[in-house]
Amino acid sequence: MKTAHEIRPGNVIMLNGSPWVVQKTETTRSGRNAAIVKLKLKNVLIDSSTESTFKGEDKLEDIILERLECTYSYFADPMFVFMDSEYNQYDVEADNLGDAAAYIVDGMEDVCHVTFYEGKAISVELPITIAREVTYTEPSARGDTSGKVMKPATVSGGATLSVADFVKTGDMIEIDTRTNEFKKRV
Repeated sequence: MKTAHEIRPGNVIMLNGSPWVVQKTETTRSGRNAAIVKLKLKNVLIDSSTESTFKGEDKLEDIILERLECTYSYFADPMFVFMDSEYNQYDVEADNLGDAAAYIVDGMEDVCHVTFYEGKAISVELPITIAREVTYTEPSARGDTSGKVMKPATVSGGATLSVADFVKTGDMIEIDTRTNEFKKRV
């Protein structure tokens, strides 16, 4: 059992007797009240989606499923194809990847974990940190040195996130895939 704020995208949880893939998590913390966690879920068995809200300390049943280390091979609309070390290919629907799809690029050498439920590939967990090239960002604003200055940037794969002011187009940056946050320039 995991608490609601320990759940990450790619995890599979059991709700009302059905397995659900977590596609997106959003935690809201307020001063007086407990943390609230919003989960965007997709049912593994019947392809339906829902959003659920939980208190941060609510216990959720995390299902332990078969996982294989795989690498990204290619995209065959609407499926992402991953390959294991024995050259077996597994198709994962783009909807099941959630936000992770924006970090998957051709020629990606990062090892991912493909999760299976009853022999079917249902989700992919990316490594905790990945390096991507910044394909576009605005130039730095001169004279703005007050604290931690951030600006939006687009990285290879199409994801948009906030980066430090000193990052330029063409730089390689390290990203935390759990929180979609900039960590450092590589």
